[in-house]
Amino acid sequence: MRALLLCIGWAISMLAVPAAAADRALSVTIYNDDLALIQDLRDIEVKDGRQRIEFQDVSAEIRPETVSLTAADISIVEQNFDFDLLTPAKLMEKAVGKEVTIVRVNPSTGAETKELAQVLATNGGVVLKIGQRIEVLRDDGLPVRVIFDKVPDNLRARPTLSVTVVGAHSGTRRATLSYLTPGLGWRADYVALYNESNSKLDVQGWVTLTNSSGTTYDNAQTLLVAGSPASADGARPVAYRPQPRRGTLQEAGTESGSRERLGDFYLYPLAERTTIANLQTKQVSFLDVQGVPAEHGYEYRNHWLGSAEMPISAKSVYSFSTSAHAGLGDQLPAGILRFYMRDKRGDPQFIGESRIDHTPMGSTLSLATGDAFDVKVHAIVDKRTHLSVFDWQTEMRYELSNALPRAVVVKLIQDGLWGDSSIKSESQKSTRRSADAAEWAVTVPANGKTTLTASFETKY
Repeated sequence: MRALLLCIGWAISMLAVPAAAADRALSVTIYNDDLALIQDLRDIEVKDGRQRIEFQDVSAEIRPETVSLTAADISIVEQNFDFDLLTPAKLMEKAVGKEVTIVRVNPSTGAETKELAQVLATNGGVVLKIGQRIEVLRDDGLPVRVIFDKVPDNLRARPTLSVTVVGAHSGTRRATLSYLTPGLGWRADYVALYNESNSKLDVQGWVTLTNSSGTTYDNAQTLLVAGSPASADGARPVAYRPQPRRGTLQEAGTESGSRERLGDFYLYPLAERTTIANLQTKQVSFLDVQGVPAEHGYEYRNHWLGSAEMPISAKSVYSFSTSAHAGLGDQLPAGILRFYMRDKRGDPQFIGESRIDHTPMGSTLSLATGDAFDVKVHAIVDKRTHLSVFDWQTEMRYELSNALPRAVVVKLIQDGLWGDSSIKSESQKSTRRSADAAEWAVTVPANGKTTLTASFETKY
């Protein structure tokens, strides 16, 4: 079967196909969530009266209901999208019930033998009726090829949109074909190098483009939109992504920059035209900032007033600003930020990554890169007292340990203070983050331990 398909593929390559428009300009606007707007400008030849015009090399994932064609002095009657592409398997599939010519070559003599055969089925293999016998074409390496009389009308060498129009007069027109398509998307990827000696961060941002639309976009003017336009299907973005478990945006910014907006979205145009090949991933730099002040700390969150079975690692956390002053100075599209740090030999080593959402300029980000090896917290319930039917008192003890040769500060967060909860006593003053959470900044000495205690009264 492999030899059969190879021979068919060779025969197909010899067939003539309509040429694409020579004078063509492409503009591609790509959104975050697998959606793109294609604007395809071509010169078309229009005759006087009714005719069909074919647009080849459109997206194989085109949404036909979104197509718009504009050109002077024409009116559109109908449009059809032919997405059944010409392949050896499709050609054989369309031949079911029809006759083809089977050509076999004798490996010893090179002599060819031709037979007429009716194609009965192509389900998992090709079944033929030759004369009074039924035969299955086998993948045995013997030279076999199939000759077809013609290519079926509904098979196309490339994705093709055909539009039936009525022209007011003949001549060349400049036409704009616009449509939406999935299969094109982009995301932001960030590389951050943290300098532990001066607590500074170098950040480079990359736009990562992906194309699985079945078509290559040659020399396209490309514009990226940071945002998720709503879809009529459930009024959600094209691809809904839940929020990360640990939020990275500590404080939303309020600064405006010079970047162009489109409604409530930000635009990131590529500086030069580029070719976006099918099945290709392309990266383009859009951010390069050095020496941003950053803080490294630790964070532990106890999710309810209960004991942990054993000490648990605190999160290693890095915080920095996107402000124009002492920050990244830009709006950050959603993506993944990967942290690196140099080892003693000066080589950058990967230490973790976090996902960020669309982030306004002037924001404060706090990203956890992983669990700290040497900083642990053990939450323990010392006593729980039932004061009344709906009133409980819980005595908590938090044992923090630090095996590092330097002191650290751990942001200790107690979640789960539901109902009418209050702190009756505490060994260190806390900050109430919300009605459901309290926070302490606990200093743990080098190679040492610190114990924090607190008493909670909870009414339900």
